[in-house]
Amino acid sequence: MTASPTFAARLRGLPDPETSPDCYEGVALKRGIAWLVDVTLIAVICALLVPLTAFVGLFFFPMMMMVVGFLYRWWTLASGSATWGMRLMAIELRDGSDRPLDPTQAFLHTAGYAVSIMIFPLQLVSMAMMLLTPHGQGLTDSVLATTALRRRR
Repeated sequence: MTASPTFAARLRGLPDPETSPDCYEGVALKRGIAWLVDVTLIAVICALLVPLTAFVGLFFFPMMMMVVGFLYRWWTLASGSATWGMRLMAIELRDGSDRPLDPTQAFLHTAGYAVSIMIFPLQLVSMAMMLLTPHGQGLTDSVLATTALRRRR
């Protein structure tokens, strides 16, 4: 029986924060701004959907935001390893081998984010981790061995 790989081994393909600090510079702030852009886009999409529900959607608006937000994040992460807000801020999510997220990884990342939003103390822990860990990883990133990097050309 083999032991599970260490955390550092799971991030083997990613740039080292000590030797390539430019890959991580400003990413936490950019993630925050990207999140604001994404939430705004999701709210606009939901507002446009409300009339299509004969305005019944107003009674379920928070649930609509969660569902639309989940689908938006999953689709954008699966199609380009970044939400539209992240693309605007020139950052992207990469797996531990420095590859873009595949649809399964994008789904798991989105599910982890949804859980951390529903259990708000987890989101606070995640934000603190993004600011304090060398790779700038949130809680979901740590579990999935993903991280956000500045987009490289």
